[in-house]
Amino acid sequence: MWVHPEEVLQAGALWITERANPYFILQKRKGHGDGRGGLAGLLVGTLDVVLDSSARVAPYRILYQTPDSLIYWIIAHGCSRKEITEHWEWLEQNLLQTLSIFENENDITTFVKGKVQGIIAEYNKNHDVKEDDDTDKFKEAICTFRKLFGMPEEEKLVNYYSCSYWKGHVPRQGWLYLSINHICFYSYLLGKEAKLVIRWADITQLEKSATLLLPDAVKVSTRVAEHVFSVFLNINETFKLMEQLANIAMRQLLDNKGFEQDRSLPKLKRKTPKKVSALKRDLDARAKSERYRALFRLPKDEKLDGHTGCTLWTPFNKMHILGQMFVSTNYICFTSKEETLCSLIIPLREVTIVEKADSSNFFPSPVSISTKNRMTFLFANLKDRDFLVQRISDFLQQTTSKIYFERETTGSVNSSDDEQGSLLSSSPQRSSLGSEGSSEGERQFNLNDNSVPTATQALMTMYRRRSPEEFNPKLAKEFLKEQAWKNHITEYGQGVCMYRTEKTKDLVLKGIPENMRGELWLLFSGAINEMATHPGYYEDLVEKSMGKYNLATEEIERDLHRSLPEHPAFQNEMGIAALRRVLTAYAFRNPNIGYCQAMNIVTSVLLLYAKEEEAFWLLVALCERMLPDYYNTRVVGALVDQGVFEELAREYVPELYDCMQDLGVISTISLSWFLTLFLSVMPFESAVVVVDCFFYEGIKVIFQLALNVLHANIHQLLGAKDDGEAMTVLGRYLDSVSNKDSTLPPIPHLHSLLTDDGDPHPEVDIFKLVRSSYEKFGSIRADVIEQMRFKQRLRVIQTIEDTTKRNVVRTIVTETAFSIDELEELYVLFKAEHLTSCYWGGTGGSNPTERHDPSLPYLEQYRIDLEQFRGLFSLLFPWAPVNGAQADPLALRFFRLLDHNGDSLINFREFISGLSVLCHGDLTEKLKLLYKMHVIPGKYVCVYCSQRGKEVQREIYTPYMLTCMSSSLSLLQSQFIELCKTLYNMFSEDAQEQELYHATATVTSLLLEMGEVGKLFCHSKDQEEQDQDDPEEAKTSGPARDGGTRPGGVFQQRGQGEGEKESQARPCGPAKRDGRGEQLSAMEDIKLEDSSPKDTGTSSSMLISDDETKDDTSMSSYSVLSGGSHELDDKLHCEDINDDTVLVRSKNGTSIDKDWAITFEQFLASVLTEQALVLYFEKPVEVAARITNAKNVRKVGCSLLSASDYEISLSG
Repeated sequence: MWVHPEEVLQAGALWITERANPYFILQKRKGHGDGRGGLAGLLVGTLDVVLDSSARVAPYRILYQTPDSLIYWIIAHGCSRKEITEHWEWLEQNLLQTLSIFENENDITTFVKGKVQGIIAEYNKNHDVKEDDDTDKFKEAICTFRKLFGMPEEEKLVNYYSCSYWKGHVPRQGWLYLSINHICFYSYLLGKEAKLVIRWADITQLEKSATLLLPDAVKVSTRVAEHVFSVFLNINETFKLMEQLANIAMRQLLDNKGFEQDRSLPKLKRKTPKKVSALKRDLDARAKSERYRALFRLPKDEKLDGHTGCTLWTPFNKMHILGQMFVSTNYICFTSKEETLCSLIIPLREVTIVEKADSSNFFPSPVSISTKNRMTFLFANLKDRDFLVQRISDFLQQTTSKIYFERETTGSVNSSDDEQGSLLSSSPQRSSLGSEGSSEGERQFNLNDNSVPTATQALMTMYRRRSPEEFNPKLAKEFLKEQAWKNHITEYGQGVCMYRTEKTKDLVLKGIPENMRGELWLLFSGAINEMATHPGYYEDLVEKSMGKYNLATEEIERDLHRSLPEHPAFQNEMGIAALRRVLTAYAFRNPNIGYCQAMNIVTSVLLLYAKEEEAFWLLVALCERMLPDYYNTRVVGALVDQGVFEELAREYVPELYDCMQDLGVISTISLSWFLTLFLSVMPFESAVVVVDCFFYEGIKVIFQLALNVLHANIHQLLGAKDDGEAMTVLGRYLDSVSNKDSTLPPIPHLHSLLTDDGDPHPEVDIFKLVRSSYEKFGSIRADVIEQMRFKQRLRVIQTIEDTTKRNVVRTIVTETAFSIDELEELYVLFKAEHLTSCYWGGTGGSNPTERHDPSLPYLEQYRIDLEQFRGLFSLLFPWAPVNGAQADPLALRFFRLLDHNGDSLINFREFISGLSVLCHGDLTEKLKLLYKMHVIPGKYVCVYCSQRGKEVQREIYTPYMLTCMSSSLSLLQSQFIELCKTLYNMFSEDAQEQELYHATATVTSLLLEMGEVGKLFCHSKDQEEQDQDDPEEAKTSGPARDGGTRPGGVFQQRGQGEGEKESQARPCGPAKRDGRGEQLSAMEDIKLEDSSPKDTGTSSSMLISDDETKDDTSMSSYSVLSGGSHELDDKLHCEDINDDTVLVRSKNGTSIDKDWAITFEQFLASVLTEQALVLYFEKPVEVAARITNAKNVRKVGCSLLSASDYEISLSG
C-alpha cells in the first residue's frame, strides 16, 4: 500500500535491494522468504519483534531518492511480492519519464511526495476512510495480530504493549496484545517462537504484584495456569485496560450484554499518542464516564464530555475552592480537590443563563451560571473559557429542545415547571402539603380497581400515630432538626443545586427529620434526576403491567404480606396495593432482575417516606446504580460485596478474621445485612438512620457499620464455640440498637422475637454507632471498594460458572457412559463454542446472546444452534466425514434428530445423548440412530449452483419432534439413497475402507431386492383392497397402476409424452401406513447425483458415471449402489458435482420411486450379514483422544478459537 512519505536515514541497513533505477529502489527485508536466512535472518527477525518494526507486516518497501541526495523517502510497502511489484510497475510506467523533465531536485521531491499523497487521498475518498480511523502504525499492529493468532476481522484489537512473559524462570521479551475478547502474547527470539492466547472470560484472577525480582508485574490466573508479565513501560495504564476488558467479559457471562463500540467519539487531539486506537479511546471514555456517574449519582446513560480545573466561589464562606468542573450532556458538576470540602450538581434543565463574566484580579476568566430557583454559580480560573461556554450553550440548547419535545408528546405542559419546582423546593412546602393532601399541580391516578384506594402521598404521613402528649422532648428535638435543615437550605441552596459540604454530612449523621426524609433520599440518591426527566413513565409502566402475570408477579404476591407486617401501613389493602404496584412496575421495567427477595422489605420502607412514583425511582437507583447486581437471580452483587467485606475484615480486624472464617459467620451475616441495608436485623427506627447515611455516602457506610459491629463484639465472638453462638451474639447486639430521638411509637421487631430469652443486651445508640464507624473505619475509600469489587467479581462469577458446570455434569452423569472428567471437558468445549459465536457471530441466523439466559435452569443456560454444532460435530463425532462438504448434510440430520423440542437449539444434555450413542452405544443403538437420522421427513429448496449452472435441491433444517418418530417407520427410497451416501462418506480414510465399501455394496444390493419384492407385495395387496372397494374403477385404472409397479413402466410413458399418468401411481403400503403419503406425493421429481469412489476397480460397489447413463431415457426411480445386479445398474443415474452428493431437480422426467420402502428390521438384518460392518459399528470410541484433538485444532490455525486456555507453544 502507498504510505505518506517518511524519511529513512540508512536505506541499506537490514534490507536487500532487488530492483533500482535513478529515482526508486525496491527492497526486501533480510531473512524474509528464504527460511530464516541464517544467523542474520534470525537476528533481524528478533529485532523486528522486539522493536515492533513495520517490516513484520510489510517485508517489502519502495524508497524514493534523488541522485545527488543522501536522504531516502519510503513511499510504499507491501506484505507480498505481488503487491509491491504492482506499485513498482506503476511508478515505472507513470512517473519515471515525467521526473526526467524536472531540473531541480527539490521540485522532483515535491512532485513525488504530492503524487503519493494524492493517491492516498483518492484511495481514502473511494473507500470512505474517515479521519478518525486508526493510524497507520496501529493498522500494522492489527494486521500482525490477526496474522499471528488467526483472529478474524470481528475480533477488535484495543492496544498492544511491549513486555516480558515468564515461562518458568526464563523471561521472553515480546508484545502483549489486548483485544475485546482475548489477551495474547507473541515472542520471537533467535528462532524460538512463543504464543499465548487466553480468553478474558476464562480469567479467574488478575492482579498487580511487586517483588524484589519483579517490581512491576501483572499476574493472570486461569483455572489451569498462572501467567506472569513484567517489564511494562506503563504498568498502570496496561493494568487498568486489562481490568476493564476482563470486566466486560464478566458482564457478558453475568447478564449476556456484549460490547458495542461507541462511534460518536470526538476527533483525535494532536497530543494523543500515535498508536492509540479508536477502541482504546472509547474504553477510556467509558471508564471516565463511569467514575463521573458514580461520583455524582447521575443516570446510567450520562456521558462525560470533558473536565477542566477551576475554582468555585462559595457565597456561604466567601472563598474560592479549588477543584474540577465536569461537563456532560445534561449536567455541570464540580468537586473540590480536597475531598468532601464541597461538591455541586447543576442539571442543565435548571439552567437559565450561561455567560462570561468580567475578568478581574479577584475573578480571573470567570463564567456565571444562573438557575431557575434564582441561584448563581461563579466559576473562575478557567482555561479555554470561550470553548467551554460554547460547549455548555450547545448542550443547553439540546436540553431545552428535549424538554419542549417531551411536553408536547406527553401533553403535560401544566405539570412541568410548577411540579418540578415543588420537587426541588425546600421541605416545609412539601411537608405542609403532605398532611393536607396533594398539590393542585400533582397528578392523581388510580390504576387499580375503583374499590382499592391509591396512596397519593407517603404512607408514613397517613399512618403516623401521635403520642398522647401533644408535645414532648422528642418532638422538640425533631423540631430543632427540621430548623437546622431549613437553615442549611437557606444558606447552601435548595434542591439538586445545593452546595454539598462537610456540614451537610454532619446533618445527615445526626439524622434526617421524618418529614424531610423522602425528599432528601431522592436528592442524595440522584433518583430525583431520573424522575424529573421521565414524567409519566411510572404511570405508563403501571398501566402496562396491570393484569399481567408471570413468575415475578407470583413471587411478589407471595411476599407482599411479609413486608413489614408489624407496621400499620402494611396491615391494610392501601399499603399492600401500593407495594404491589411499585414492585410489579419495576419487574416489568427490568425483566433481567424481575423480583428478588429482600426487594419487598426495602421498597416497603421507601413507600413509608416517599410517594409511589418517588419510591419507584428510589428503587431504580438502588437496584441499578447504588447496589449493582444485588437483586438478580443469583445475588451476584451481594456475593461480591461479601468478598469485599471479608477483605476489609482481614485488614481492619485481623485478630477476628481467622475466627470468623473458621466459624463461617461472615458469609452468613453479610448477605442479610447488605441485601436489606440492616432493615431486617435492626429495629425499624434505627435502621432508617442507616438508610439515611447510605443514600448520602453509598455502600461504604454499610461496610463501615458492619466492621464496627464486629469490632464492638470482638471478645464475645472470639469466645464463641460455633456459628450459632456467634450469630446469637450479633443478633442480640443489633436488636439492642435504639433510636432515642425517634418520634415514632415503638414497632415490634420480628428478628428480636426469634432470639433467646437471655438477659437483654445494653442499649446501643444508633447515632453513636454510626459516628463510631466513621471514626474507626472512615478511611475506607469508594475507589478502593470498586477495586476490590472487580477482584471479587472475577472470583464470584467464575465460581458460579464452575457451579453450573458441576450441576450440569451431576445431572447427566447417570444417563451416559462418559466419566465426570470427560463430561466436564466436553462441557468446556460446548460452552466455548457458544462464546465464540457471541464474539464473532455466525451465519446460522440465530442471535448468540439470545441463546444464553443465566436465569434458566443449569442445563438450558448454554445452547448452540446448527452453525456451532457443525464445528463440534466435525471434531468430536466418530461418523463425521473428513470432507467438510460431506459432513454438513450429516451434521444437519444429526442436529435435527437431537433437537427434541424443535426450537432449532440443542442443550448440553441433548448434545451428550447423541455423542454417547456413537461412542458407547451397542451395534443396534448405533444403527437405529443412523436409521432415524434418515427417516425424518426432509425439506428441499432449490438453489443455483454457479459452477455447473444447474439448479440444485439441498436439504435445509426443519425442526422435527423426535417423539413423533420411531424406528418403526419405513425408509423410503429417497431416504435410503441418502443413507447409502452417508455410509460411503463415513468410511472415507478408514483403515478397512475397501472391505467396508464391499460390505456396503452387498448390503445395499440385498436391501434393494428387499424393497423391490416388498413394493410388489404391498402394491398387489393395495390393488386387491381397491378392487373390493370399487370394482369399476379397478378395471379402468388397473393397467396404469400396474405400469407403475414395474421398472420402467411409468417412466417410459413419461418419455413418450404421457408423464401426466404418473400422478395416478399411488404410494405403497408402508408409506401409506406411516401417514406420509401426502408429503411424498408433494415431493418434486428428483434424481441422484454423486461422485464415484476412488477405486475404479470395484465397479460393483460404485455409482456409475454420467457417460454410462447420459443417453438412457428409461431411468428407474432410484439411484443407489448395486452389488453385481446388472438389471439394477441399468436404472442408475448419477453425476459428479465437486464431490458433493446432492439431490437435483429432474430435467428428463425421471423420478424417485415412491412405492419402494424398507423397514429398520430389514436394514439391521442386512448389516448383520457383513462382518466388516458389524466390527465397524461395534468398535468402541475413545472420546478423550477426540477432546484433546479438538483442543489442539482450536489452538492452531483455526479461526474459531475455543479452547479455554491455550498453552504456550514453542517452536524452532
